[in-house]
Amino acid sequence: MENSILTEQDREHLRHCVALAREALAAGDEPFGSVLVDASGAVVRADRNRIAEGDPTAHPELALVRWAIAHMSPQVRARSTVYTSGEHCPMCAAAHAWAGLGRIVYASSSAQLGHWLDSWGIPGPPVQVLPITTVAPSVPVAGPDERLAEEVRLLHARLHGIGGAEL
Repeated sequence: MENSILTEQDREHLRHCVALAREALAAGDEPFGSVLVDASGAVVRADRNRIAEGDPTAHPELALVRWAIAHMSPQVRARSTVYTSGEHCPMCAAAHAWAGLGRIVYASSSAQLGHWLDSWGIPGPPVQVLPITTVAPSVPVAGPDERLAEEVRLLHARLHGIGGAEL
């Protein structure tokens, strides 16, 4: 992690992401949620995972990238931050960098998710799990947040029917 220092404002936005992940799970989807925040700290867009609708690329991070390209100038995009419940996958990290978005802050890391899935005997994703900094080395990142990561772990446990996953 390039920068693991999280502010209280960062945690507030991450809590919003975890709430969106909870909403995604309640809707029958995988628990991921993201928000796009402008330089003033205002949320300009929020989304949750929607892959259950049949598109395996319907990640909230990618939806925010597409929205930002259509609605924000390159200068505004560069000063924005994407907050997310889980670290960007390689597809989303690459799209983020290509779009010229700013900082990424995540509640739980890809390494944590991989460890959880492995410990539960659940197969990982169909692509190599890589840190954002490997895919998009110029994008500043912060995360994970250990307390919020535990909430995310419980959401994934519930998705996979793992016992003791009460929230």
